Amino acid sequence: MTMKQLAARVDQLIGANASVRKDAASRLILLRETEPTRFEAVIYEPIVCLILQGEKETTVGDQTMTVAEGTCIVVSHDLPVLARITRASKKTPYLALVIQLDLGVLRSLYDEVGEASQPTNSARSMEIAPVDESTKRVVERYLDLIDDPVEARVLLPLVRKELHFRLFMAESGGMLRSLLHRNSHASSVARAIKHLRENFHEALDVAHLAKSVGMSPSSFHKHFKSVTMTTPLQYQKDLRLTQARQLLRAGRCSASTAAFEVGYESPSQFSREYSRKFGKSPRADLRPELRVELTGT
Repeated sequence: MTMKQLAARVDQLIGANASVRKDAASRLILLRETEPTRFEAVIYEPIVCLILQGEKETTVGDQTMTVAEGTCIVVSHDLPVLARITRASKKTPYLALVIQLDLGVLRSLYDEVGEASQPTNSARSMEIAPVDESTKRVVERYLDLIDDPVEARVLLPLVRKELHFRLFMAESGGMLRSLLHRNSHASSVARAIKHLRENFHEALDVAHLAKSVGMSPSSFHKHFKSVTMTTPLQYQKDLRLTQARQLLRAGRCSASTAAFEVGYESPSQFSREYSRKFGKSPRADLRPELRVELTGT
């Protein structure tokens, strides 16, 4: 199956009147967009994302990467990112396939593969690489299973394991391999990220966080940025601003309330940093009817 055929298959599975299809059992999401989008703040969890048609742009820290059709994104750590679709139309929609990764499956593979895997030098938590033929074939089998509950129940664990194996062994899977070494820098950064995600609204003591994961402050800062492409403080700020945007768009929450909810002590500082990141004020992200209700105008 060519990439064009794979895109057509995903387009068919999504259906004529939908833009997304989620399959919880297989941890699979199929996406379609018929026009370019604005930047959205999202948090990538460990996933593999295949761009089957169209193009997107992803910003992590101060690095912006273009992801074209025929390539995949492999994410090993939770990452706050800005992402937008840059090439899509009704005639040629943007089509993508996302599969959540399972570190438990990867750990079981490491026990079997061990030192036969490739080196992990210079690996990052988000890598972009061409979709190779072996990965494409696994994805084809993945798609064949989602409409057959019996086959999915029996075969899906095997197909998922093969997918993880292909990613684990690929050149772009360096960080996945590094993550599985309990005492690796990638593993320490993963523990720090878990703490940041659970406590993003609290004041950050970088030295204390570094000590809690067994690293000196200088080593922690160096390896955190190497893995995530951003600093611990910026990572926390991105988490806060992403969560604040979700609060503002979800319902009855003023900008100042959102600021305090995510850990800011100064609404004016929150407003400046929000505007710098998203190109608009926090109030502008409230739905029009909520702006009226919250201001009384």
